[in-house]
Amino acid sequence: MLSQIIAVTAVNLRSIGQRLGSSAVAVVGIAGVVVVFLGVLSIAEGFRAAMSEVGDPQTVIVMRAGSDTEMTSGLTGDTARIVMDKPGIQRGANGPDASPELFVIVGHPTKKDPSDANIPLRGVSSAALRVRPEVKIVEGRMFTEGTNEIVVGRAASNQFAGLTVGSVQHWGQNTWQVVGIFDAHGSAAESEIWCDAKVLQPAYRRGNSYQSVYARLESVSAFQTFKDALTTDPRISVTAIREPDYFAAQSDVLHQIIQSIGFLIAGLMGIGAVFGAVNTMYTAVASRTREIATLRALGFGNFPVVFSVLTEAVVLSVAGGIIGGLAAWAAFDGYQTSTMNFQSFSQVAFTFAVTPALLAQALFYSVVMGVLGGLFPAWRAARLPVVTALREL
Repeated sequence: MLSQIIAVTAVNLRSIGQRLGSSAVAVVGIAGVVVVFLGVLSIAEGFRAAMSEVGDPQTVIVMRAGSDTEMTSGLTGDTARIVMDKPGIQRGANGPDASPELFVIVGHPTKKDPSDANIPLRGVSSAALRVRPEVKIVEGRMFTEGTNEIVVGRAASNQFAGLTVGSVQHWGQNTWQVVGIFDAHGSAAESEIWCDAKVLQPAYRRGNSYQSVYARLESVSAFQTFKDALTTDPRISVTAIREPDYFAAQSDVLHQIIQSIGFLIAGLMGIGAVFGAVNTMYTAVASRTREIATLRALGFGNFPVVFSVLTEAVVLSVAGGIIGGLAAWAAFDGYQTSTMNFQSFSQVAFTFAVTPALLAQALFYSVVMGVLGGLFPAWRAARLPVVTALREL
């Protein structure tokens, strides 16, 4: 049986060149499906990476109890002070490494579209850089407290028009001057603009209020101590969440939407690719009718014939998957854009990510299409009447 399988499969594969036109149709069809599949899913993967993979478990976000985003949270100045006095927060010569922060949305045109898009304008305290040690000023300087100066994330500067050092912007009741650009290792913070929270409050008539407190813990294990101190204090009603968990939850909605769209589009296109593979393999079987009949007459079984046809279909689909994967990687991986984060109603800049896991997933999908495309032709070849086929000799 094994020798028959090897012999018939080898003959099948060597004859692909004789059917180059129909074989190329199947390969190109599957490659097209893979390109679209990877292109859409790389958006979801890149957005999730920007929102979750760079969070620091030693950084915790405190919001009003029942809030799942900063947009729906609200803390008074007194509540923020009580939070910063709790045990578990890292402290130094300048006091606790905790930053009460205010989060508003401002409209500003992107470089590709003159209409306004939403940018997060975040008011922070002097402890913001101590809370987020990964954030570094890479151009210009940090803003001076008490002034209308702002620093812009690298991704925001790349995506939005005019956000360069020295430029002047008008938001709220204030005029703001860009004095620096900061890098945050590709995280969601790079899509934000930072200013002094005490200046932002009157500009948007927020009084002495904040939406969150970002705190740097003494250690990762200090989280439970800090959380217990918050929940047992009757003066406040807040919730604490680690930074990676918060941003992972923020990315869930959009990630699921994009994934669903990607699988739907790839599924619809995959149906067309499967029909193309079916047509290709039926052509292969038809062109080898006499050859298959002769092998059957010589004693070759049905299974080697079925296996050889399916193998040819899988080889063509793998070729299409590899070509499509390489094309998608070259076209999409590393491409930077921005999209709306539906949970904060602001733009988030991110980079498309064609990961090894996505490539493996696409290759598996192409193999499935190949198997489905070769199944019925293989069954037909196995059930081909020997006598009828031999009459064509």
